[in-house]
Amino acid sequence: MDFTDKVVLITGASSGIGACTAVKFAKLGALLALNGRNAENLQAVAEQCAAVGKEPFLVVGDISKEADVKNVWQETLKKYNKLDVLVNNAGIIEIGSIENTNLAQYDRVMNTNLRAVYHLTMLAVPELIKSKGNIVNVSSVNGIRSFPGVLAYNISKMGLDQFTRCIALELAPKGVRANCVNPGVIVTNIHKRGGMDEETYQKFLEHSKTTHALGRAGTVDEVANAIAFLSSDLASFTTGTSLSVDGGRHAMCPR
Repeated sequence: MDFTDKVVLITGASSGIGACTAVKFAKLGALLALNGRNAENLQAVAEQCAAVGKEPFLVVGDISKEADVKNVWQETLKKYNKLDVLVNNAGIIEIGSIENTNLAQYDRVMNTNLRAVYHLTMLAVPELIKSKGNIVNVSSVNGIRSFPGVLAYNISKMGLDQFTRCIALELAPKGVRANCVNPGVIVTNIHKRGGMDEETYQKFLEHSKTTHALGRAGTVDEVANAIAFLSSDLASFTTGTSLSVDGGRHAMCPR
């Protein structure tokens, strides 16, 4: 997996899966453009990347805002004048069911998890066609299986899976691949940002030992490895796939 001189744009790179993926690509020689909302955290990730590879280019912005998406793309293209890999990683979660998820929550989730991905991909596709590049979207096991209590999130991730398959078919004749990874429970801050307190989160992680066949939650490294694989020439005949990185959770059912 050699990404020497290849330009990789990663959204949501200031924490969690995105941050780990950035460092992974830096180790593999990539020229990085990193987006995130938190400038301080993004700078810390940049320092980690520079320690193992080239200094990344940073574009702070909230991709739920249309103007920020445009700026992320324009600044990346201005810096590198090409794109080889787009990693649509940024995502949020909102807790709630059909009885208590309001429209503002729904809109927040859909704007970040789906609309922003659509927008940035639409902007990036002409350059990806030139480079015969590829796209990796970070989805979730919630896009494959149904779970109560996170309704808007489930809908957004199922939509992202369908988006991935559709653009894979549309762009295949032009030599561009598109895939997604579908993590199970991964130890990050996303659930706390979504409203879980520390005690609830620890109970959630303990419960994950029974909801994942491998008996544990996953790590950001395990997801980053899958993203790097799908982005690489090792996956040159793989497109339109949803790669589960979930300890077998998608295959489980009550018994």
